[in-house]
Amino acid sequence: RALGKLQKVLISESLDPCCREILQAGGLRVQEKPGLSKEELLREIRDCDGLIVRSATKVTAEVLEAAERLQVVGRAGTGVDNVDVEAATRKGVLVMNTPTGNSLSAAELTCGMILCLARQIPQAAASMKEGKWDRKKYMGMELNGKTLAVLGLGRIGREVATRMQAFGMKTIGYDPIITPDVSATFGVEQLPLEQIWPRCDFITVHTPLLPSTTGLLNDSTFAKCRRGVQVVNCARGGIVDEGALLRALQSGQCGGAALDVFTQEPPKDRDLVNHPNVISCPHLGASTREAQSRCGKEIAMQIVDMATGKGLTGVVNGQALSKAFAPQTKPWITLARALGTMLCMAGKQVQGSVQVCTLGTSLKEAGNYLTPAVAMGMLAGGTQKEVTLVNATLLAQEAGLKVTTTHNDVAPEPDSSTGLVQVSLQGTPHQVTGTVQGSTPVLRQINGATFQQPAPLSGPLLIYRAKASDTSALATLTGLLSKAGGQLLFYHSSSTVAGEQWSIVGLSAPLSNLSELKPRVTEVFQLHL
Repeated sequence: RALGKLQKVLISESLDPCCREILQAGGLRVQEKPGLSKEELLREIRDCDGLIVRSATKVTAEVLEAAERLQVVGRAGTGVDNVDVEAATRKGVLVMNTPTGNSLSAAELTCGMILCLARQIPQAAASMKEGKWDRKKYMGMELNGKTLAVLGLGRIGREVATRMQAFGMKTIGYDPIITPDVSATFGVEQLPLEQIWPRCDFITVHTPLLPSTTGLLNDSTFAKCRRGVQVVNCARGGIVDEGALLRALQSGQCGGAALDVFTQEPPKDRDLVNHPNVISCPHLGASTREAQSRCGKEIAMQIVDMATGKGLTGVVNGQALSKAFAPQTKPWITLARALGTMLCMAGKQVQGSVQVCTLGTSLKEAGNYLTPAVAMGMLAGGTQKEVTLVNATLLAQEAGLKVTTTHNDVAPEPDSSTGLVQVSLQGTPHQVTGTVQGSTPVLRQINGATFQQPAPLSGPLLIYRAKASDTSALATLTGLLSKAGGQLLFYHSSSTVAGEQWSIVGLSAPLSNLSELKPRVTEVFQLHL
């Protein structure tokens, strides 16, 4: 199955109409069916190549299993915790998101929440509707001079920080990936978490929900905070431990909380929502016309680009595939796959350690997409599952195949400028080397024997090793071909190693029976690339 043969896309949630329009203009058939039950989704997804969701549709392993033709799940938004990414990867289904689309909306809501906490605006508004005039009850605080801790300094965290700096807040923060130098450029002083807790008046979280961020605020971290600390969570339910938050609110250790997200949505347990010092929204972070229009537009454009082979962006689980769409890398991926298949045929095994070595400066970064391509070639013959660049590395590990990669800036002549890829099966003499000429992958070397005229690696090929002095193999082969009504398209022979030569032959169609050829050669195999 070639990636990019997308025909039908299901949109399972209500999205901006521009999403459907862009997909249709890109030549795709679109079905919009918001609010499907699980059973209906399982039925509808069977014949779809693409699925577009927001956060409500749960794309479980069961849904992915039912989706026989599915190639891509597009999330109009950032978090993909409603998609079983591992099950998608295993099945070779791409998952993509639109990480920038709703950043500003989420950041603005967070800033609004901080202001509401400082001045209890929602509570005061509600009391007015009840006919009260409680001027004494709602004594607030100024934000100017207060310290805001921003945990997670990605797109949303930094937008919140710069906006709250305009209110005169001091912004400190923490992020495991973004360096202190970078965060200093947008005015956030990075500190270890242990130093953050006792310093801040407000805490806002902007991390994904991961095992490492679940319960980031808990009983022990609340205990280290200033009494009366104010907490905002507009990211994901569960980053702030809900039980610990309720206990901290009840004891006064936490002075107020603003929640847009919950562990369970909608929350069945209403204790937090009903607490007088909690303000909450029904997950409205991305609910602006602008964000919905942006996310709908971005995900539609990403899927059209994928369908038309223009490129891949926003990919969560198939970084190797993003490279496969670039015209200059396509032939190298084809080459790596062909070398993997040849190695598997020559070595007659799929287990063990395979070393991929890239030679030449132009291939410096290539290992990360050539490794899954080699794994894909090695697995192509044996597995029942469909092997793609998305799941090749995972399936290789499960098959007992370890693919590692090394790089050397120097490639030997005549390939010093274009580069070479060398694939070896460790502990065996099996090694194949190839390069790309123009846009054609070619074979340079097999098990130490060099082809002066590099042999093209495409179409049906027959490769054999025989005594250099014995030309009967070629005569037998031409006889077999004429009997089968086939043609010999090209023939290349290698240098002689230990009195033997390798030959690679391009055929118009694979031969069904090689029994006449086998007695005349040391080894022979066919492959279709």
